[in-house]
Amino acid sequence: MNLLKRLGKWTAVIVVLVAIGLVGGGMMLSPAFTVTRSVLVNAPPEKVYAFVADPRGWKQWSVWNQRDPAMAITYSGPASGAGAAWAWQSRGEGDGKMTITSVEPGRRVAFDLEIAGVDARSRGELRFTPEGDGTRVSWTMDGNMGGNPLYRWFAYFADPLMGPDFEGGRANLKTVAERS
Repeated sequence: MNLLKRLGKWTAVIVVLVAIGLVGGGMMLSPAFTVTRSVLVNAPPEKVYAFVADPRGWKQWSVWNQRDPAMAITYSGPASGAGAAWAWQSRGEGDGKMTITSVEPGRRVAFDLEIAGVDARSRGELRFTPEGDGTRVSWTMDGNMGGNPLYRWFAYFADPLMGPDFEGGRANLKTVAERS
């Protein structure tokens, strides 16, 4: 019995130290993050832009839609461009909303991203730059996770967590734009 009491005390001490480490370490981390990926698409900028400026176009190339084809999506605002928005509900991908905030036709699409249950907003942008006979698509997402020390850990690991989704999305966008 004495051994069990000691193990219980050591377990409690370890749990407390880990919690202090997570909170303390999180407070020292920057709340800001940026993730960027790019790809060369063999299509003109206007063609690639069309798949991004219209929220319905994202369904054709977004990895999130591919992982959950049953995702419930609601569109609002104009069909495309600034103000166009879509909200989703998904058991596997979570719930959220993306709203296009500004566009430069054929050049860029900027948007705000809100994830349900996370008290932080992210901003994203896709830029379309002519390169040779194609288009360089650069996708950037940046955000600020605020004062929550546990959210700051997400900011610290944002690139390895979100990067693979960006890579899948850019590959899908390339495929869709080049074949249409």
